[in-house]
Amino acid sequence: MNVIHNKTAILFAAACQSAAILAGTDYQTQQKLHEFGLQVGMAFQLIDDVLDYSGDSSELGKNIGDDLAEGKPTLPLIYVMQHGSDSQKELIGHAIREGGLEHLDSIVAIVRDSGALDYTRKNAEQRIVTAIDCLQAVPASTYRDGLQAVAEAAVARSK
Repeated sequence: MNVIHNKTAILFAAACQSAAILAGTDYQTQQKLHEFGLQVGMAFQLIDDVLDYSGDSSELGKNIGDDLAEGKPTLPLIYVMQHGSDSQKELIGHAIREGGLEHLDSIVAIVRDSGALDYTRKNAEQRIVTAIDCLQAVPASTYRDGLQAVAEAAVARSK
């Protein structure tokens, strides 16, 4: 989660807070929009991690398992490492350490069958609920509606 926070979410947060500052809002609204961006950014990356094991490569513009190939321990893999069998943990741990795709088909099947994708998606959806709650600091308007639509789209996407 720290990697997601520092890699993706902080950029969303900075963009949202900067817009609030430029709009001349009060400090509390700026902080709420920072939190909104942070939560949307976290959710966006979590869904990206789900799609790495469940998406269509041609739609995504990247190959299934790219994160695994780079040795990135994403939340779906961490979930399996915490809840999988010893052999599953060993296989995934080896793949993360080596950064290879030698057993990609097996690992994708394990991730899909383990509940890891549902767990990760639910985490993302909870973050969007928190993000939308932050929008209460913004007066009702087409702008607030637009921000809510962006938040909802972050978890509804398939690419």
